[in-house]
Amino acid sequence: MAIRTILFDLDGTLVDSYEAITDGLNEARRAFGLSPKSLAEVRREVGRGLESLIEDNLGPDRVEQGVRIFRERYRSVFRSGTRLLPGVEATLPVLRRRGYGMGVTSNKPGYFCREIISSLGLSDLFGAVYGPEMVSHPKPHPEMILRALRDLQGCPEEAAYVGDMVIDIETAHRAGIPACVIPSGGHSREELTRARPDALVERFEDLLLLFPGAEHAALLPPIPSP
Repeated sequence: MAIRTILFDLDGTLVDSYEAITDGLNEARRAFGLSPKSLAEVRREVGRGLESLIEDNLGPDRVEQGVRIFRERYRSVFRSGTRLLPGVEATLPVLRRRGYGMGVTSNKPGYFCREIISSLGLSDLFGAVYGPEMVSHPKPHPEMILRALRDLQGCPEEAAYVGDMVIDIETAHRAGIPACVIPSGGHSREELTRARPDALVERFEDLLLLFPGAEHAALLPPIPSP
């Protein structure tokens, strides 16, 4: 299958922003008299969007207020609490030079995605950036992927999605495109393998082996269960 467009998740795939997310979540928990959570605990809870994270932690009746508190705190810490994951800075420009169209679709609000991407110097690499407030349905619904592909003049038959969580595999497959995952975020290699990705790589720079050039790139076969 020739791949010409690569879409990426953000948190846990391109960037480590768990410190800032943990800070924002614990600010909301403190406001309601709840004890703080560890970074490791929060790492496993992200991925389904801010409202879901707040509801899981504070309850359905506190979502609106909790989201407001989180956003106020997160805005003050997200730049200092976010960094590129290993291999990302060196790998993305190579993929772009190889001719791939690239975009980001994330359950993090799109305005935070764009600010993070800009602050890390990656804006010129991505032709589309989508967050859940820009569509009718968040991941695992495929709407963000399909909208981004349209913006990039790509099609599902020639696209792939790169993420770090089981929800990314489900989202990609619901969009009709192969999923490549990296165990760099909230889910382990074993958890990802059980979800049957089309490819699994250990390091971000291994994508250079998976995607050698838009004119003839093909995904590796699925990784067998250990």
